[in-house]
Amino acid sequence: MSTGETKTVCVTGASGYIASWLVKLLLQKGYTVKGTVRDPNDPKKTEHLLSLDGAKERLHLLKADLLEEGAFDDVVDGCVGVFHTASPAQFSATDPQAEIVEPAVKGTLNVLKSCAKFPTVKRVVLTSSMASVTGTGTPLTSDVVLDETCYSDPLLCEKNKEWYPLSKTLAEEAAWKFAEGNGIDLVSMNPGIAIGPLLQPTLNLSVEIFRNLISGIQTSNKNYRFVDVRDVASAHIQAFEVPSASGRYCLVGHVADSPDTFKILQQFYSTLCLPEFGNPSNSKYQVSMEKAKGLGITFLPLETSLRDSVESLKEKGFLKI
Repeated sequence: MSTGETKTVCVTGASGYIASWLVKLLLQKGYTVKGTVRDPNDPKKTEHLLSLDGAKERLHLLKADLLEEGAFDDVVDGCVGVFHTASPAQFSATDPQAEIVEPAVKGTLNVLKSCAKFPTVKRVVLTSSMASVTGTGTPLTSDVVLDETCYSDPLLCEKNKEWYPLSKTLAEEAAWKFAEGNGIDLVSMNPGIAIGPLLQPTLNLSVEIFRNLISGIQTSNKNYRFVDVRDVASAHIQAFEVPSASGRYCLVGHVADSPDTFKILQQFYSTLCLPEFGNPSNSKYQVSMEKAKGLGITFLPLETSLRDSVESLKEKGFLKI
């Protein structure tokens, strides 16, 4: 698992924000990539991937339905590694169970069932979320340090109608149970709010949260678990290539509240108007980097991630400042 040359891997949900960067870096490292997308004929899902260096020779985009058992068999066949990133990324829905929770859980199990059929698959890297870490019910005060031993409470998520955290928590739980019962070498990556440059032409959930913050749409003071999308993609590859990688990895480069974020941005964008926030943040909890650093993962400076996010949003026409 040390080199990408001549090795084939699968990336589910290849057109997504994190997945697009993952595909880009895998191609750079010489891997052949079989990527799944919901509609291979939709240029918004495929053009940015097909234009990547190495895509013409080593990228194959295939249609696969998360809710269809066996849909990933042909994709996984012949792969040494599988990166499962595909999952609904939305906070609300008319039918949260059918639109958010079921596709996340059932989709993860369908991918793992396909992986279990092919002994060529050496490791599966699951894209989970800090949403499955933080919802423990314990107040996130300044003396709290979250780490890989923390798990969100599904009952609490459901009670609070937090459908996205519920979906990620249940999907990760189901993945671990299935992997242990079927001899699958599974590693889970739990990123915070991914920011940084966009490769895809559409606005994804995490960057939209950031855009809303700096546009003044989001005016309450919150703590944000920021991580650069490029670091997340690199971490996924480390999790596959490093033999000793195991368990869960929290991927948060910086915990910053709204004023912290604006203070940095105003160094680069003097015309940026600071929204009027409510009560100041009374807690700045931390997320442990110890395990991530043990895997060789490093995090870009927050200044770099914030500035690159703004420049990308401006370039794509999603922000005017």
